[in-house]
Amino acid sequence: MLHVDLDQFIAAVEVLRYPELAGKPLIVGGRGDPSERAVVSTASYEARAFGVGSGMPLRIAARKVPDAVILPVDAETYLAASREVMATLREQPGATVQVLGWDEAFLGIDTDDPEGYANRVQRAVLENTRLHCSVGIGDTLVRAKVATGFGKPRGVFRLTADNWLDVMGSRPTIDLWGVGPKVSRRLSGHGITTVDELASADADTLVGEFGPRMGPWYRQLARGEGARVVDDAPWVARGYSRETTYQRDLTTSAEVEAAVRDLVDRVLQDVEAEARPVIGVTLKVRYAPFITKIFTKKIPETADREVVQARALDLVGRLEENRPVRLLGFRAEMTMPDVARDGHTPTRSGW
Repeated sequence: MLHVDLDQFIAAVEVLRYPELAGKPLIVGGRGDPSERAVVSTASYEARAFGVGSGMPLRIAARKVPDAVILPVDAETYLAASREVMATLREQPGATVQVLGWDEAFLGIDTDDPEGYANRVQRAVLENTRLHCSVGIGDTLVRAKVATGFGKPRGVFRLTADNWLDVMGSRPTIDLWGVGPKVSRRLSGHGITTVDELASADADTLVGEFGPRMGPWYRQLARGEGARVVDDAPWVARGYSRETTYQRDLTTSAEVEAAVRDLVDRVLQDVEAEARPVIGVTLKVRYAPFITKIFTKKIPETADREVVQARALDLVGRLEENRPVRLLGFRAEMTMPDVARDGHTPTRSGW
């Protein structure tokens, strides 16, 4: 199987629109104004060389690269470019395509020459969209996904059971797909710092730290094991969420409550289009300067807007009083269709 990942996708799309930006440090984020509260969505390789990365506050990125061109996010343009890329992938002979996001997808293929197939995919994407991509080859989804990182930019790399630990064994656990900074720190607390150490870690230790489901899963991840089939079944949302970073901190309970009501209204527009009842609500708050808390509540199935609003406001009551709020987010979790409950439809959740 292959994992196809567009190189610096959003920045590359902007360069197609503005060819004069080619080769310059380019940052995309927020409304393109580093004086506002916003984060970097993507940065060109030239900007990344100065330490700019996705999720970094835009004002800090601007300080790192004073000469950078900073553009606002244009989601519709990126979505249109993504659709062209995915259409190209679906045109490849014998390919089953599983879309992961705007800029990446798995391809299930049957070939004796995966490198040759990967090269043809790269040429097709470039010819049809003028965008470059990197391709990972693997015998599991995990290995194909991780392999892509070694192929960037514009390259092809293969990871299989034969070379997985040779390539990955000495690397830090955070280099694994699915292991973030928090999990990596928890692993290091048990003396597990490398992929090889995690792959051979004591099962009871992992279960004790992460639970009976996630503990074994992290060890499996370190071995590069997992699913071997690319599934092109349609994506079904478990829920919808919205969040807003406020240019001025919310400092009163009335301001916070009004902001949450607005978020709930916006989320429920998406939920109602699905015609599935809500079964859980989540409130995300980021206090000034930058401390984030998440509050979750399961609720009886309901399609009543007023009930969902009331349960969201219950969570507001759990926030710290008189503490300035810079960001709020709301998520509504829905019941899953029967097909998804039976395991035939892959699902994703947000934060």
